[in-house]
Amino acid sequence: MRGGGVNLGYGEYDIRYAWRATAILVTLTLVVMYTEGMLVPSLPTIQKDMGISTADASWILSIYILMGTLSSAIMGKLGDMYGKKRMLFITIIIYTIGAFITGFSTSYDMLLVGRALQGVGMAMLPLAFALVREEFPPHMIPQVQGLISAMFGVGMAVSLPLGAYVSQTLGWQATYHTVYPFIVLEDVLVYLYIRESRVRNPQPIDWVGLFLLSTSLASGLVAVTDAPTYGWTDPLVVSLLILFVLGFGVFILYESTRRNPIVPISLLSNRNVLASNLGVTLAGFALFLMAQALTYLLESPEPLGYDLSILDAGIMMVPMALVQMIVAPIAGRVITNVGAKNIAVIGSAIAIIGLILLTYTSFYGLSYVIVSMSVLAAGVSMVNVSVINILVFSVGRKNMGLATGLNTVFRNIGSAWGPAVAGSVMSMYQASVLISLKPILWITLPAKYSYQLMFLITSALYAVAILVILLLAQEIFVKGEIRVMEV
Repeated sequence: MRGGGVNLGYGEYDIRYAWRATAILVTLTLVVMYTEGMLVPSLPTIQKDMGISTADASWILSIYILMGTLSSAIMGKLGDMYGKKRMLFITIIIYTIGAFITGFSTSYDMLLVGRALQGVGMAMLPLAFALVREEFPPHMIPQVQGLISAMFGVGMAVSLPLGAYVSQTLGWQATYHTVYPFIVLEDVLVYLYIRESRVRNPQPIDWVGLFLLSTSLASGLVAVTDAPTYGWTDPLVVSLLILFVLGFGVFILYESTRRNPIVPISLLSNRNVLASNLGVTLAGFALFLMAQALTYLLESPEPLGYDLSILDAGIMMVPMALVQMIVAPIAGRVITNVGAKNIAVIGSAIAIIGLILLTYTSFYGLSYVIVSMSVLAAGVSMVNVSVINILVFSVGRKNMGLATGLNTVFRNIGSAWGPAVAGSVMSMYQASVLISLKPILWITLPAKYSYQLMFLITSALYAVAILVILLLAQEIFVKGEIRVMEV
């Protein structure tokens, strides 16, 4: 019992503090997802206002993912060494500064600086997951993880249509101005009410390992981001992909020789950690591939799309986000009795059903698209909740920040590959549409087959996910009891 809290049979845990911290961490996730979701509908407006190319506009999202990937691994490790709350607060402040710079940007370069700082702040989410595992009663953790995961859906459900509306009526910068009070409030709440983690893992910083990891991840993400624009055979893209593979191989070899590696090899080789990271990679891949594919499907002119406005397209994605909001907390409540492996397999199977429905009904009408998207969202939510619980109950507290940070790294890798694959497939299979008779004007758009191919590719990957989970993952919830398997 700590801080005058009530024991309620949970030994060292303070239940009242746990629920108070849950409210803060859940709303923190909501505010971040709301902020990020509002930017997506504004990208065409930003591109037009700043006079930049489509490739330049893609970096507004890509630099966020790139910096978030690097910071998640680094800040997670520093959280284990110096305190997770300390690093959480630092990342939130960096995110706040970045949000202010983005909202008041007057140039493309200034905008990229703001987005890069926001990306550094992405590490707050894995640090929040790590704090939940360390400070909360074990039986409460799956529910809290489910609530946090649900906020991804809530934030997107609110931000997509609202962001499109604000952007169209008041300008894209106003979307940021509306969230500043909430971001600052979260900064204050975290500083005042979140307790510092009790477990430390002090050790020298492995600067060489950090450099090798950062170089490898950065080169891979830049290559994947630029590939749809310049082509997969472009010499620079190929060189960066080779550097990614070789750099990661050298990183693994180097870390295996270090006494205090930045990433313990035992952590990477843990079966549950491996299954969790592969699962979240696929979830990130599917989410961002679908976001890009569905945006084109909904906004492209008929007969190759539904010719919706940006606002209407955002509204059509709300049901998918609402499903995530409902399914994730339910999965968190039942996971201890059903089992994390079972939830992950069931979720992957449901995702496959949603993707198959999209493959064969995506041009039957908007109602079919919405239903299929909602089925897919339910499956992805179940996978997300299950893999994060498998992860946090399979890693020792001394490495919890690093483990959740690396999990975010793998999610971002999948998130980067999703749009890249979508862009490449849509570029390969295209069709022409007549949009004007006076004068006669044809435009080239992704063909119907390109959407079907993307949906089938993602279905196959979720089938692989089922095999990975069945073959690798060890169950942590057995007959309602939690079997912690820390390494």
